[in-house]
Amino acid sequence: MNTIKYALIAAIACCSIPAMAQWQWIDGQGHKVFSDRAPPPDIPNKNILRQPGGSGSGKGATAVPDAAPAPVAAPVKASAEQGVDKGLQEQKRKQEAQEAEKAQADKARREQQRQENCNRAKQAKTTLASGRMLSSVNAKGERGFMDEATREAEVKRADSVIASDCGPMQEPAQ
Repeated sequence: MNTIKYALIAAIACCSIPAMAQWQWIDGQGHKVFSDRAPPPDIPNKNILRQPGGSGSGKGATAVPDAAPAPVAAPVKASAEQGVDKGLQEQKRKQEAQEAEKAQADKARREQQRQENCNRAKQAKTTLASGRMLSSVNAKGERGFMDEATREAEVKRADSVIASDCGPMQEPAQ
């Protein structure tokens, strides 16, 4: 019994949807469209079957036989007249802002690393140029003293780091 009641309610609801719509027209593909909104401007007046306050457009409205069930609402099409989707535009703007923030943070991190490398290289060069005996630990864990050739090689390495990291930051070529 309940099944019949629900089927009857569903049938009445389906039949009443086109009656509630105030606009009815034939779209570009020949489908009947029912809507509570006016048709898009590209629909000619002769294809408007019903509008608020009357059953036809008054300008050559033609009846089209019901061959197939009509869609309930007008198909949504993105066209140049309707503009761009504001949600997508906002999402794109947010993504670009996030990418810009990320690039700026990455640039600041690289600049901080360069400054730290520069400071360490200057400190190492000062220590190497002091003339004091410097010791180091080799791979076997034995302590040894730095000879003049090793000291000169380390001074050259510190000079190359100073030359690359202590000047203005060069943007990488892409």
